[in-house]
Amino acid sequence: MAFYLSTRNIPGLEKLPLGERVRILELATSKLTVPEKTLLNVLKLLVIVPVFALVIRTFTHWHALLWVLVIVLFYPLIVKPIQYTLCAKYVPQVLSKERQ
Repeated sequence: MAFYLSTRNIPGLEKLPLGERVRILELATSKLTVPEKTLLNVLKLLVIVPVFALVIRTFTHWHALLWVLVIVLFYPLIVKPIQYTLCAKYVPQVLSKERQ
């Protein structure tokens, strides 16, 4: 299974403009199965929950805000490639429907 860091790396989307790639990925995301959606949502929770825990810690340790900033900045670097990888197998279906 290939791991896609960018939408440009997904087969079939290489030559499309960014807006078109995003629209096709949204349609592919809607085709995810329930276990795939659950996996993606659990991953998002595993990234987001520590942010709230660190925000609560800011009352005693102000440097926890730095960790919040780091997590927020790395969120797209962690979640998006996994979302692209899960959606990549549905892109050909979406593209074939678009061409009809």
